[in-house]
Amino acid sequence: MAADGMRMGAMATVRLTFEQAARDVQMLPLRPDNETLLRLYALYKQGSEGDVSGGKPGFFDFVGTAKYEAWSRLKGMPPARAREQYVDLVARLKG
Repeated sequence: MAADGMRMGAMATVRLTFEQAARDVQMLPLRPDNETLLRLYALYKQGSEGDVSGGKPGFFDFVGTAKYEAWSRLKGMPPARAREQYVDLVARLKG
C-alpha cells in the first residue's frame, strides 16, 4: 500500500514538472532551432496524448507534416518516458 502511494506521488510530481516545463518553454531566452522545436513538440504530444493519432496532414502542409512525422517517430515510447525527456530537454535549453 505505501509503495503504491509513493509511486502515485512520484507520478504526480513528474506530471507537475512536465506541466511546468511546458510553461517554461514559452519563456526561453532564445528560440530553439527547428529540429529542437520539432523534438519538443513530439515529446510533448507523446507525453500528453500517447502515440500519434489522426491522419497525416496534406502534402502542402509542410509544418503540419513535419510535426506529424516527428511525433510518429516516437510511437511506442511510454508517455512517462516522453515527459521525462521533455523536462530534461527544456532544462538544458534553459541553461
